[in-house]
Amino acid sequence: MAKPLLTLLITMLLQIVSVQSADAASDRGISFLEQRFQNWPQWSLPAPLPRPRAKQDLIYPDWFLGTWQVTSEALDDSGQPIPNDRPLVHEVRFLRNRRSELIGDRPFNAAAVGKALLGDQLLSVEQDPNQVNRQLARFRDDVLLETTVIGRRETSPQKGSDFFSDELVLQILHGPGAPRLSRIETLTHYMQCGEDICADQRQVSHAGPGLETDQTLAGRSSRFKLRLRPLELDQG
Repeated sequence: MAKPLLTLLITMLLQIVSVQSADAASDRGISFLEQRFQNWPQWSLPAPLPRPRAKQDLIYPDWFLGTWQVTSEALDDSGQPIPNDRPLVHEVRFLRNRRSELIGDRPFNAAAVGKALLGDQLLSVEQDPNQVNRQLARFRDDVLLETTVIGRRETSPQKGSDFFSDELVLQILHGPGAPRLSRIETLTHYMQCGEDICADQRQVSHAGPGLETDQTLAGRSSRFKLRLRPLELDQG
């Protein structure tokens, strides 16, 4: 079950939260993320990412507004598609909050990803009402996946036609036996591609602190090509 849960985490990037201040909008912040992007997969902990506050959401650029069909394709280290690996297809949507800021619809997005990956194995995805950085995914056989964002940095949503988001999460898998921990950093570069959004997503998994770590994920790197296609165009 480790592989599908890892993929679930990767794609949850499209709907989780953020905490970077205005400093991330500076040229210095952009240069940092660009350099880290190029250094992949040579990442190590501790990651130089600020810890998010409890209720500060990730604000997306306005060009994310609406409902999209996402195609996620696994790549090798050189950026070529992995043979015989089927792309994952699911929906995501982005909407305005009470302050007219654009955010991901986290419950909808996470449930769509989980169902595309696991079907009936996923029972529900719950958002912590007091902590936008924490989600709980419940599976059959009394398995619970707890995902908490413990570090994040991103560029300004107000600048240009591309957008970087980098985050580190702590995952705890509760089930039979001792809890299994892992820490996973995911850095994504989103770009406007005409009416679509294209993205290059890079990730490194690390052993979790304390308890029983999930050694199957430690030191593992992954890369994905994402394409978001606006569904509204199909309907109009």
